[in-house]
Amino acid sequence: MATTETSRIDNEYKALFQLAPVSLWLEDFSAVREHFQALRAQGVTDLRGHLRANPEEVAHCSARIRVLDVNQRTLDLFRAADLTDLVNNLDTVFRDDMFDQHVEELGQLWDGGLRFSSQTVNYTLEGKRLDIRLDATVMPGHEATWERVLLSIEDITARVATERELRRSEQYALGLFEHSPVSLWVEDFSAVKVLLDEVRGAGISDFRTFLNVHPDFISRCMQEIRVLDVNQQTLLMFSASTKEELLSRLGDVFRDNMRIQFAEQLIDLWNEKLWQQREVINYALDGRAVDVFMQWSVFPGREAEWDQVLVSLTDITARKKAEAYVEFLGKHDVLTKLYNRAYYEDELARLGRKGPWPVSVIAVDLNGLKQVNDQLGHGDGDALLRRTGEALKKAVGDQACVARVGGDEFMVLLPARDERGAATVVEQIHQVVELNNQFYPGTALSLSIGTASCGATDRLSDAVKLADARMYQAKRAHYEALDDERERRRR
Repeated sequence: MATTETSRIDNEYKALFQLAPVSLWLEDFSAVREHFQALRAQGVTDLRGHLRANPEEVAHCSARIRVLDVNQRTLDLFRAADLTDLVNNLDTVFRDDMFDQHVEELGQLWDGGLRFSSQTVNYTLEGKRLDIRLDATVMPGHEATWERVLLSIEDITARVATERELRRSEQYALGLFEHSPVSLWVEDFSAVKVLLDEVRGAGISDFRTFLNVHPDFISRCMQEIRVLDVNQQTLLMFSASTKEELLSRLGDVFRDNMRIQFAEQLIDLWNEKLWQQREVINYALDGRAVDVFMQWSVFPGREAEWDQVLVSLTDITARKKAEAYVEFLGKHDVLTKLYNRAYYEDELARLGRKGPWPVSVIAVDLNGLKQVNDQLGHGDGDALLRRTGEALKKAVGDQACVARVGGDEFMVLLPARDERGAATVVEQIHQVVELNNQFYPGTALSLSIGTASCGATDRLSDAVKLADARMYQAKRAHYEALDDERERRRR
């Protein structure tokens, strides 16, 4: 009766072995164990080093393993007709890039373990590569001989391929991030979101007014932003040698009017604008101002937390300088750097409509320019014009319109200045011209000046004509004085 029951149990275990959904191998490692004992007797202590130094020993160990049985899943996996077909073609199954892993498996047994595992590569009899997970254990009762070792092989080819593709995608994404030609920042705004939610929960509806009343809230939000990573272009743009240096000096990068710009960004976030763009000014670690075009976006899937935000910064410093220069040229005379005629006429029209009254006008003409151009050349004439611009700008200051309106003609508009105020400015012009002539050798700077003032009931154009007429009177008087001086010298 006992024999029948034992036979039934044996048959059930055989059925379980055959029907198992993973590849199972029953092998005899006793000859491997005997070979290990021989190697120890020869003085080998480091099996892994010994096998790598003598790779033929690996094949020798493998040849000593006897395959006793495999299940149906194994035959299906390796495309074998039966056990004999599989055993006769083991050199097809175990080859190429499994050497290192097989060394490690043997090493685990050498170290006294009764189990070993590895992730390695096998091949079907048709030559298809299989990524596998192998787990082996010496069966109970055979610890002393290793006559029965059960191996399970899990086909993980699809998983490994997926992991390999994922790593490739991650490397590709990292490459795009690190080597992007624009500055990229990955930031955590989750704490800022918490603060905004708290304000909203407190019943605040007019957020802009809230910020005006509580400006410290802006600073608090700025302090809560965490920079998670930056790319190489960021280090170049901000003159940082390492990411650590940049992140430790963010206060030097985001300063001055950045607080005003960040307030506008907070208002957009309050209005749930999770993609933003604006022009801002940052600063490099060497102190340079950097004009940047900022694009800010919450990562897809992170809209509820804002814990991953991508910020791209494009350096537009050169463009802003070019725009500023073009704007400067539109309003200024290139030679003297004073305002040009177009700007002067716009300002004249504006003052004529709105004041503030009274408005005074000073007409200025450079004496002797034609003579200098004719006798010394236009280079010397241009130098005189530049000196005139310097003198007028210095004497009048930045609060008034000083313009070159013709070849040697200049106009000064003085809002909220009466005749006495205009006379004071004229005196300042004479003083600066005197100092200028002391500083520059050669041709002396000489100006003819006329002034006029008007109130709110007068026409500003009439004051301009009167100032012009008085300037020409002064110019005639200047040349008459020169003629008289030349006549006295001839006598």
